Amino acid sequence: MRKLMMTALIAAVAMPVIAPAPASAQSQGEIRRDRRDLREERRELRDAYRRGDHRDIREERRDVREARRELREDINDRNRRWGRDDWRGWRDRNRGLYARGNWRAPFRYYSFRPGVRIAPTYWGSRYWINDPWRYRLPPAGRYQRWVRHYNDVILVDTRRGYVVDVIRGFYW
Repeated sequence: MRKLMMTALIAAVAMPVIAPAPASAQSQGEIRRDRRDLREERRELRDAYRRGDHRDIREERRDVREARRELREDINDRNRRWGRDDWRGWRDRNRGLYARGNWRAPFRYYSFRPGVRIAPTYWGSRYWINDPWRYRLPPAGRYQRWVRHYNDVILVDTRRGYVVDVIRGFYW
């Protein structure tokens, strides 16, 4: 039973941290360094479990928590720089840019959520937002595209068709 619990704990600790697309080289370097530190701390925690010393395990858990916190802070800092709220203030000051009239697609509206897979007809090239920086949207990652779906904006993984992010009510 003890081995099973330790294996489950190690598996839970070893889950990868998924971060949004990089914003700048400096913050990407910090995030890369923090991820490396987190991997190292997890490795040390596994070694502490193998040794079985409770004091070492407790210290290594604390180190893993601290490494996770630092990684989260760097990711949040990067998101603040390129974050989702940047476009809100810009939209309030430039209402005409977001007022694109009564836009309709040849299919009905669906309220997509991140993680679902959608058909290519929803994110075809005619729906791409080719200039996301104009709307102050965060930069799309590799193989990702910002797509307009009625008044919503959807970030789609173009290789697999998965919805990565959704901003509802983006256009007026």
